[in-house]
Amino acid sequence: MKKSAAGLATELSRRGFVIGAAVAGAGLIVLSGLRASAAPAPIRALVFDGDALIVAGSNLGRSEDGGQSWTALLGPAAILALATHPERPGRLVAGLASGGVALSEDGGRTWQARSSGLPEGAIDAVTVAAGKPDMVYAAARGDGLWKSEDAGQSWSLAMDRPWLADAERDLLALASVDLATGMGGIWIYAGTPAGLTRVPDCFCRWQDVQPGNAMDALVSGDAPPSEAPLPAGEPIVALASANTAPETLYAALPSGVWTSRDGGVVWSRAAEGSASAVVIHPADEKHVVAVLDDILKHSRDGGTSWAALAAA
Repeated sequence: MKKSAAGLATELSRRGFVIGAAVAGAGLIVLSGLRASAAPAPIRALVFDGDALIVAGSNLGRSEDGGQSWTALLGPAAILALATHPERPGRLVAGLASGGVALSEDGGRTWQARSSGLPEGAIDAVTVAAGKPDMVYAAARGDGLWKSEDAGQSWSLAMDRPWLADAERDLLALASVDLATGMGGIWIYAGTPAGLTRVPDCFCRWQDVQPGNAMDALVSGDAPPSEAPLPAGEPIVALASANTAPETLYAALPSGVWTSRDGGVVWSRAAEGSASAVVIHPADEKHVVAVLDDILKHSRDGGTSWAALAAA
């Protein structure tokens, strides 16, 4: 059934509100899909599930053809963040504005609440550990970084909020990055209103991104200044790490999409415009999708050139 983008958004927003309330109370929710020609807007989060692109905006949309057409899914209301893992096809993890986490095992068609043990408050960011597909991290607004080792069945506090620029900062974006310089090979990178930080998966302490390994950073204390950091004073609202090249990162900022080829030490701008979301294809680090000035765009050459997807 075809609908206009405006009509689809109105219908699914009303129905999504009811579904979101049901998800918050736990239990299995079975959702049906509608066909639409364009992605839902405004887009707050996006992920790849294999080759399928999934976006969360006024409702949840899934495209199997690179963004040319979309299936609207009646998922939880007000999704703020999405995460997937290449070793768990079909599994989506969603952070909700109303609080808590929802999980789908069938590509977004049905959902279960996975919030037991999480604090109250919006979940602004979620990510799945690069080497452990059942290890999920969630950023609770006003609280800190929480982790689940059983795909959301139970949660525990992993780390308090980082202290940056003379204040505790909420985590706006998360990415699990498989770099040899981490204590166990894994870093959790976080975007905040005051810039970028990271913690090794020993959860020793938050630290600035710097060259060298995690132990050197812990011993040295203050990090040396980067030659080309992300712009100072800008919030980092989305982060993405390339599965096939973990040292390749992308970040969404009000000044655009930025990229690093060395694990976040040196950054360059890949696209201008206000960026609100970014994701990398799990099998191709040169295939990037981002939201720039509220327009869904993609690049097939690592950010050198960009084209719009499925205009409304």
